[in-house]
Amino acid sequence: MRTLKLPRTLLAGLALAVSPTLFAATPTPFTATYQVSSQGEEMGTATITLKALGNGEYEYSNQIHGTAGLAAALGANSSDVTRFRWNNNAPETESYRSTVVAFKTKQRSMQVNWNSKQVSVDEGKGSSSYAAQPGMVDRNTLPFALGMALRSGSQNVSLPVGVRQRVEQQQFKVQGAEAVQVPAGSFHAERITRTDSDSHFDAWYVPKQFVVPVKLAQSDGGNLTLQLVHYSSP
Repeated sequence: MRTLKLPRTLLAGLALAVSPTLFAATPTPFTATYQVSSQGEEMGTATITLKALGNGEYEYSNQIHGTAGLAAALGANSSDVTRFRWNNNAPETESYRSTVVAFKTKQRSMQVNWNSKQVSVDEGKGSSSYAAQPGMVDRNTLPFALGMALRSGSQNVSLPVGVRQRVEQQQFKVQGAEAVQVPAGSFHAERITRTDSDSHFDAWYVPKQFVVPVKLAQSDGGNLTLQLVHYSSP
């Protein structure tokens, strides 16, 4: 019986064609809990969940509850929920709603009509609209989108992020590997920062284990630092 031998160059090409690093795997549902602090003072807990809704759609939820200090005294809580579709190997926001309760309740919603390619934002004072961009995410799903990009091997990431009145093309860069100690354990993590803005954003990822950061520190939303406590996935 004759054995067919393929040229090494062809074998290498086939291996490259099916390499998993070239294709971002579809998201796997998970639950991650975090310790939340502000300016070094513990203030509460955060629970981030990803649920599959079927037909390539997902729900990404971030619930923060004030359990200590002033946050507990004020009964401060926040809820951010995004529905996105998995499109071109990346998340793409379909809707986003945010509710923050402290002294008073603040709400914000975003709807994306991908047929008309229009974004509508309502913060309780009338809605505004602007043109959507392919691959657009919102501020809630931004850390998740970064994690998926890092998992696929990216070191420089550019993401279109829908904000109040426009889409911002935000730039991020991996600065190197660092040892990180959080309640969930010690990790050798990749630190990524935002490079196109004075807004402080640092996140530490272990992309082979988690699609969300083990630690996140950002000025947007109240100078919060999140440290991973527990992560579970089916």
